[in-house]
Amino acid sequence: MKKALTYLISCVFVMAVHGSMLLTVYNNGKYDSVNDVITLSAAVILLDAVYFAIMPLFKQRTYAVDFMLLLILNMSMIFQSCFGGVHFDMKHFITMIAALVSCRIGFMLCRNHRWIQTKKKFFWAGIGILLVVIFLFTGDRSMWIDLGFMSIQPSEFIKPLLVLACATSIGEQQNRHKVGEINIVYDNVIIFGITAVVILFQWWCRDLGSIPTFAAIYASCFFMRICYPKAKFSRKTLIIAGSVVGVAAIAGIILAPAYVKARLFADIWSNPTGDGYQQTKALISIAEGGWFGKGPGYGFLHEVFAYESDIVFATISEEWGLLFAIMTVLMLLLIVAMPLVNPPRSYYHGTMCAGVCAAFTTQMALNIFGSCNMIPFTGVTLPFISAGGSSMVTSGLMIGMIVAAQSPVFTNPKKSKKKGKQKRRTV
Repeated sequence: MKKALTYLISCVFVMAVHGSMLLTVYNNGKYDSVNDVITLSAAVILLDAVYFAIMPLFKQRTYAVDFMLLLILNMSMIFQSCFGGVHFDMKHFITMIAALVSCRIGFMLCRNHRWIQTKKKFFWAGIGILLVVIFLFTGDRSMWIDLGFMSIQPSEFIKPLLVLACATSIGEQQNRHKVGEINIVYDNVIIFGITAVVILFQWWCRDLGSIPTFAAIYASCFFMRICYPKAKFSRKTLIIAGSVVGVAAIAGIILAPAYVKARLFADIWSNPTGDGYQQTKALISIAEGGWFGKGPGYGFLHEVFAYESDIVFATISEEWGLLFAIMTVLMLLLIVAMPLVNPPRSYYHGTMCAGVCAAFTTQMALNIFGSCNMIPFTGVTLPFISAGGSSMVTSGLMIGMIVAAQSPVFTNPKKSKKKGKQKRRTV
């Protein structure tokens, strides 16, 4: 009874937030016909109601992440449907549903740690297949496959696969093999090699903005290996690892292409119509929006390229206000922090959550700080807020991993019939 009441209160809270936002759109939004507001409202409320009805069909210890996911997704739907004027963004609505479906897939796939750890080689192979696909089908060192009616970014799907590759190999830490005078865990070498290949491939494809995300995933899993029981990592190993990272970072800056170096040391205000165009427009829009914004649909940043994805934080700040944009980011951080509130019940699930949280936090930092000119502009999407099908689906899958970590499946070995009979005779 208590759980049912908590579930009901959560449903009311989520719908109240969405309802208040839709009321703001109706009262202060820019629209030609009230039917646009009605269509948007119907889609948001209907998705809330359907998801609330479906969720109890999945047995979970907690539904907190699911409620926050639906809350942030429909907030994103309202944002994206108001940029430049109120309308119903059907494409974003479809990608949202795809994110919710992929969340369920991630949940069911990752619950049983014993089963999924036997599938680790499939994740290694999946990463290799995606790299081959990128090489063969994107063309001209690009990261996108253009299908005409839509575009796919295969590198986005490498992120959850890399997280799973790291997590499913964590149990091998005690299987050490002596090579010369060094004890080596083969899986650690394989994961390092996979990560290195992915990063080098990103470099070759000139998608440097995604490199910190992959590096963060590997780094989080590396630290989980250090903390693994009986891992016995020496200080010498940590010093060598830190030195390798430092040398790689310095080499990356030295060998970076000219356009990357220009971004690293560029003064955007000296070239506001060139390399600094997006960032200067973003900063101006944030300033003009103030704390409470111009109103849904009344912004001008929608005329700038990638307003709905790469600089979406600035676009939200302009129309809804910096206060609302910060609250949205805090909601994303709260989702990422949920493993601290409901700790994972196995080391595999803990490693998986660490990788997901590292990926999300890095992407958020790159997007927001890049828009605000605190770091070089990278063009990385803001999870669940930016428009983009590939990003939305993979983000949903990774949130499903967090949900699985909080409601894991543990299969106990079956007792043999002989032992059962012996116990009965003794009694």
